[in-house]
Amino acid sequence: MKVRAKKHLGQHFLRDLNVARRIAQAVTKHRGCTEVLEVGPGTGALTRPLLERGDLTLKAVELDEESVDYLTSQGVLSDDQIFGVDLLRWDPNEAYPDGAPFVVAGNFPYNISSQILFRVLEWRDRVPECVGMFQKEVAERVAEGPGSKTYGILSVLLQSYYDIDYLFTVHEQAFDPPPKVKSGVIRLVRNSMSELPHGMSFAHFKRVVKGAFNQRRKTLRNALKSAGFEEAQIPEAYLAKRAEQLSVDEFHELAAALQGPQ
Repeated sequence: MKVRAKKHLGQHFLRDLNVARRIAQAVTKHRGCTEVLEVGPGTGALTRPLLERGDLTLKAVELDEESVDYLTSQGVLSDDQIFGVDLLRWDPNEAYPDGAPFVVAGNFPYNISSQILFRVLEWRDRVPECVGMFQKEVAERVAEGPGSKTYGILSVLLQSYYDIDYLFTVHEQAFDPPPKVKSGVIRLVRNSMSELPHGMSFAHFKRVVKGAFNQRRKTLRNALKSAGFEEAQIPEAYLAKRAEQLSVDEFHELAAALQGPQ
């Protein structure tokens, strides 16, 4: 049985087994978590080395029915290990009840990679680690620090809760069919941030970060005014700066100032 890569699902099947093994070995079981949810296993290139480790318990989410049939018919995964659903509309309690933690891993579909990372953010209190492959540009953006043109909204939001390492780059020819771009493997490991500083909500923090970067060529004075914030609330030290110049901690301070008195 052969599984066809489907363009509308952003499928590029990994065929380089050495790359697959490196990704599987990059899972560190942070905070003792051995439950792994693989996103988009496809033909099982990463699934097999994850299982071969022997110290992980694996489940998977796969939207493509052909891939689900292949993995179960080949005995790679059993019916109760794989969920034939869309991750973006899926409730993890179906696999991990009572708020149990799980690692997210995968050769992630490039067409929804940012949305997957926003799901990880949503599940941040349950996901101690995320390891996987993204389009290189996305991987670099997530791991990048301030001062770079690729540093942006996802960088700041994810780095508030995770320590992020860019592990290695993967060439186009490692896939079938080859994508038109290189890929990058990153690892996100949950840090000690349980709540944002100064009692601010995540929704408020996200609004500030998005407002700052949505017009990234403008100074924060102008970008944040355009996003509906009062200039008088913006600390003077930040008025003439641009979003890409602020560290994650400085974004915390800026957002705290913009939420007003508590």
